[in-house]
Parts: sequence; C-alpha cells; structure tokens
Amino acid sequence: MTLDVQLITMLSMIIGGFYLGMAHDTYRRFAPYWKEKTFFVYLFEISFWLSQTGILFFLLYKVNAGELRLYIFAACLLGFSIYQVVAANFYKKVLEFVIRIIVAIYRWCRKVIQVLLITPLKWIFHMLLTLLLFSGQVVIKLLMIVFLPVKWLIQLIYRLLPKKIKKIIPKSEGLYSIIENIYIKLRKFFSFKRR
Repeated sequence: MTLDVQLITMLSMIIGGFYLGMAHDTYRRFAPYWKEKTFFVYLFEISFWLSQTGILFFLLYKVNAGELRLYIFAACLLGFSIYQVVAANFYKKVLEFVIRIIVAIYRWCRKVIQVLLITPLKWIFHMLLTLLLFSGQVVIKLLMIVFLPVKWLIQLIYRLLPKKIKKIIPKSEGLYSIIENIYIKLRKFFSFKRR
C-alpha cells in the first residue's frame, strides 16, 4: 500500500469507528424493548454486530481492497473513542429528540386515521345494524298483522266444520301458538341486539 492509501485507510477507519459508536448508541437505546425475550436478544445482537462488521469491511474494501493491518483496528478504536469523548452526549440528545418527533407524528397519524376512518366506519356499521334490526321487527309485525285475519278465518272455518272433520284436523290454536312463540322469541332477540 502506498502512503496515500494508508492515510485514506486510517481516516476512513477513524470515521468508521465514529459511525460504529453512533450505531452502537442507537442500538442500545432500542435494546430494552426486546430484553425480556432471550431469543430476540441473541438474534438482534448477532445481527447488529455482523451488519456493522460487514459495513466496516465494505468501507475498508472500497478504500484499500480489503487489506487488514493492525493500525486499521487501532484507527477504528480511535474513531470510537473520539465519538465517546466528543459527540456521545450530543448524539444521544439528538436521538431522543428525533424519537420524540417520530412518536408524535405516529400518534398524530393514528388519531387522524381513528377520526377520519375507523370512527365513521364504526358509526356506519352501527347504523346499518340498527336499520337491519328495525326492518326485521317491522317485517315480523307486518307478518303478524297479516296472519291475524288468517287466524280468525281459520278459526271461523274450524267452527263451521262438522264434528267428524274437527276430530281429524288439529286445532288452529296450535299452529297460531307456534307462530306466536316464534314471534316472541324473535322480538326478544331483536330488542336484546338493539341495546
């Protein structure tokens, strides 16, 4: 490696160490959310360090074709140390500010979706259900009104029949009571649903 390539490599690794410090603080900020689940702790730790190693090696590959020397590790450690001393507190404050902004935007979007989409859909569904139940009650009452004259007609015809035929035909009250019981059960069901 020429002296220019070595200098660029050292500067790149110092910047890479600085970036690694920022990435590490960002990762540690979100780590408490999955610390209760051991599987995720191991998965994310391994993924984090593999991805950061890959990024640093890619940077090294672009600068000096991937040659590893001892001073490269020292430069990376120097960059990490510079970050810890100079910028760690400032970066953590900026990170918290950005997180608060993102959370506020998320909450605002959730409220907008709730107000403009979910609440109207619930209201429309409730209105349709109420209309359907009311229509069902109206239809049942109309059917009862229609069946009342039929009942009277059947009772009249039944009274006019001779006794021999009356013994063969069951009383119309049995049929009417079945219809009436169905009506009462449906009315109770629909009045319960409306509440």
